[in-house]
Amino acid sequence: MAAAAILRRRALPSSCLHDVYIRCLLSYSDLHSSVNSANLRFWRGCHNSGKIDLTDMTHPHLWYPNAREKKRKVFLHVGPTNSGKTHNALKRLEASSSGVYCGPLRLLAREVAKRLNEASVPCNLTTGQEREEIEGAKHNSVTVEMADVTTEYQCAVIDEIQMVGCRTRGFSFTRALLGLCSDELHVCGDPAAVPIIQRLLEATGDVITVQYYERLSPLVPLKTTLGSFSNIKEGDCMVTFSRHEIYKLKKKVEMAGKHLCSVVYGSLPPETRTKQATMFNDESSHLNVLVASDAIGMGLNLNISRIIFSTLKKFDGVCTRELTVPEIKQIAGRAGRYGSKFPVGEVTCLDTEDLPLLHSSLKSPSPIIERAGLFPTFDLLSVYSRLQGTVFLHPILERFLEKAKLSPDYFIADCEDMLKVAVIVDELPLGLYDKYLFCQSPVDVNDDISTQGLTQFAENYAKKGIVRLKEIFTPGTLRVPKTHNQLKELESVHKVLELYVWLSYRFDDSFPDRELADSQKSICSMLIEEYLERSGWQQPGQRRASPSLRKLSQEYDAPQLSKYFPEIDARSK
Repeated sequence: MAAAAILRRRALPSSCLHDVYIRCLLSYSDLHSSVNSANLRFWRGCHNSGKIDLTDMTHPHLWYPNAREKKRKVFLHVGPTNSGKTHNALKRLEASSSGVYCGPLRLLAREVAKRLNEASVPCNLTTGQEREEIEGAKHNSVTVEMADVTTEYQCAVIDEIQMVGCRTRGFSFTRALLGLCSDELHVCGDPAAVPIIQRLLEATGDVITVQYYERLSPLVPLKTTLGSFSNIKEGDCMVTFSRHEIYKLKKKVEMAGKHLCSVVYGSLPPETRTKQATMFNDESSHLNVLVASDAIGMGLNLNISRIIFSTLKKFDGVCTRELTVPEIKQIAGRAGRYGSKFPVGEVTCLDTEDLPLLHSSLKSPSPIIERAGLFPTFDLLSVYSRLQGTVFLHPILERFLEKAKLSPDYFIADCEDMLKVAVIVDELPLGLYDKYLFCQSPVDVNDDISTQGLTQFAENYAKKGIVRLKEIFTPGTLRVPKTHNQLKELESVHKVLELYVWLSYRFDDSFPDRELADSQKSICSMLIEEYLERSGWQQPGQRRASPSLRKLSQEYDAPQLSKYFPEIDARSK
């Protein structure tokens, strides 16, 4: 029985809390299912001395006793983009009797699962919104947040390990690095992550081997800018950092009259991003130029000849700033994919004033990553909540993180979004674990529709214990967008439907309409793709909507957002 369930069911006197905490750490939690003698001595020593400090997070490697029972062989595959490091790690994964791939994106997890299955290595796919089980599979391809640290594997792979330093998601990479229970652990990424990984693994007793890679194909920084848009050529990728600028550049390229564009950016549904990338890669397609955001930095295999930065500045949610060296190198490195039609990559800018920063960044090593992300487990927060005498998640998080003690190698992950959701769910009659799950959900708190969707889901769950999608969302009301605002609106609807699917995998039978949500997500993606098709510059009669999408645009026409989510619209008035 899970520790979380025990702690939800009964209140315990403070005199028992130390015993409960030890049991949480040593018995019940999925992160602490078995313990070696060293861990037992550590925790018993703390308990017997009466000095257990729940906010002491200075030994996070001890949270994962299954991994600590092994003397893992850790291989660091490090080098620039397009150097073959991940390819070599995946070859080892293919040859293993059991294994897991942990990637930063659903697109990467799906790509690896497909690769292994095509190589006759049965492989399951597990992401926050997807479950595909293959009969007899002993391999899994997962997003890093879904990594199982209780199962034993012969081989495990963690991709893009430099994200251990990410302020929001770094703790998930730390958890995988410290917690995966495998004989071999292959870790791929930027050389800037090597020192921090070596320091984190000093305490684990793992045997570490570092293998450095060189880029397989040349990357040439050009000395001149693009100049006129008439100089755009097949295989070019223009990079900018907002939806508005992406469509502005797309129009400029297509108005030049020589090329049509695919687009890729973060808020597009993953299925749409994949399809746009596929059309760009397809030599028979007319979409032979790409306009994209930094979403191309990882997760998509793209046959790019030249990267053209429209700007080297981006708004990061807080302020507009210059791109960092790792960001520039990650994006620029997508040009000149080894084995593609364009084996030599080029990179340049639109503005002459950006060339010095581009050239210096490509010559510079990425800054060394000094610390790794860390975040308390639910077990710690649950016991801490009883010591604090409250079931309100927001004050528990604030107090715990304020008092948390860390070693110099770690930082507490930024949980600003989680705290915003905690304010919402603390108003509802929910247990602490349910609140925690809602706070872990992939809600976009900067998107009003997405946030309102989560609020409605949480309220319905609290009131009824079951959330029927049809009570919130009206099927048959989607339409092809006609403006950028309608496009953004439809992308938000897709986020709400994805949120429902995510919740359906975590609340058992309480979100029973996953199939409906999936089908409506697919319709969203198709309608967005139709918008992208229609938004391109075209001569009269050059392109027409396909019959199936034309039928969809008629069948799912609706005049306003209230037809999508009537309850949400009513709440916002």
